[in-house]
Amino acid sequence: MLKSLLVTVAFAATIANASAADFNPAVVYGTSGKFDKSFNEMAYTGAEKFKADTGSSYRDFEAQADSQAEQGIRNFASRGFSPVIVTNFAYKDQLAKVAKEFPDVDFVMLDDVIDLPNVRSVTFKEEQGSYVVGLVAALTSESKTVGFIGGMDIPIIRKFGCGYAQGASAGGATNIIRNMTGTTGSAFNDPVKGGEIAASQMGQGADVIFAAAGGTGIGVLQKVADAGKLSVGVDSNQNYMHPGSVLTSMVKRVDVAVYNALMDAKDGKFTGGVQSLGLAENGVDWSLDEYNRKLITPEVEAAAKKAKDDIAAGTLKVHDYMSDDKCPL
Repeated sequence: MLKSLLVTVAFAATIANASAADFNPAVVYGTSGKFDKSFNEMAYTGAEKFKADTGSSYRDFEAQADSQAEQGIRNFASRGFSPVIVTNFAYKDQLAKVAKEFPDVDFVMLDDVIDLPNVRSVTFKEEQGSYVVGLVAALTSESKTVGFIGGMDIPIIRKFGCGYAQGASAGGATNIIRNMTGTTGSAFNDPVKGGEIAASQMGQGADVIFAAAGGTGIGVLQKVADAGKLSVGVDSNQNYMHPGSVLTSMVKRVDVAVYNALMDAKDGKFTGGVQSLGLAENGVDWSLDEYNRKLITPEVEAAAKKAKDDIAAGTLKVHDYMSDDKCPL
């Protein structure tokens, strides 16, 4: 009986060790780096929280050019890392190619969808969070002219702009100026051009400008602060960057998506398929903290809370640009 018990214990230990060996996570960041104060940094924050909570380590790779993405993803997969989390939607094709070659490795695609059983695709309902910050912007604006500056001109960024316009319109904005920074990936990493576009919009009367442009948005926030106007941050909570000038931030909880994927994989509960995270799922939000508290009146806060609650409950519908490539405004 003792021998049988020892065999059972040894078998259990073997299974546990095998499971531990299978969990060997890695993160591949986009070219703006993991400290971009935006999307990548939110992914890093989620990975670091997981590491602190569980004691489990992970490896990461910062691509210096898009051409390095497939190399980085393949390198991790071939060395047995799993799951491999990819933060840049521009790497969708590269990830899909590698995922087909390594069916036993789990992958996570953030901000886009790959239809493979070993890939978890996590998208966000950016239009919902953008609606709320658009409402806050319009209710705060004195000129009732607000601006939106996107990074690369692609559907997902137009999704931000469309949601923002709907919220701004609901808040009484009479003029919504929208510009994109460019048509290539470099449009997310051009703070100088971001500042130039912001100056142009302010010259047209905009006194609140929302930047959904990655690293380019850093230049927008700086230019707006220098001019004594208000900005809206994106992805991470950027309120702290210019206290008293950043009105709020449209937060994408990339950290939650990364943390959950890592925890599921560690617990043996990882699944592929699509997850879409909105206000109801704590996937997007607007930020209110000590850095912007004085900028938000009780009336504006109440309006934002009502909009957030109504959207989460489904009683207020925000049009998703990506559903038909059209915006009602």
